[in-house]
Amino acid sequence: MEKHYGQVIEKVIRRNGYSISELAQMMNVNRRSIYNWFEQRRLKAEVISRMGEVLKYDFSNEFPELFSPETFAKDGAAKAIHKDGEANGETPAEISWKDKYISLLEKYNDLLVKKLS
Repeated sequence: MEKHYGQVIEKVIRRNGYSISELAQMMNVNRRSIYNWFEQRRLKAEVISRMGEVLKYDFSNEFPELFSPETFAKDGAAKAIHKDGEANGETPAEISWKDKYISLLEKYNDLLVKKLS
């Protein structure tokens, strides 16, 4: 059976008592983005890496196919390297802008739903 990345991450976050609001704030995304990630079967390694960095959590145990144990430094800062050694395809700034764009799209969709209701 294929691993559901979003469910694995949600379980880690809830099990360790992390606040969704604080996580969203530290990642510069809205809470809805976090919940959307929980619903995703697959997530980019960059998103998981960023969450690990923000939460100071080593996701290499949950995702050995994406990260080696050396990926997450002892202080919790994630290195921008995949297990196979390739550099990430997106910079943190690109991820941040993409998340902001998704947030705006979500707000726009909510307004459309209210308008049509």
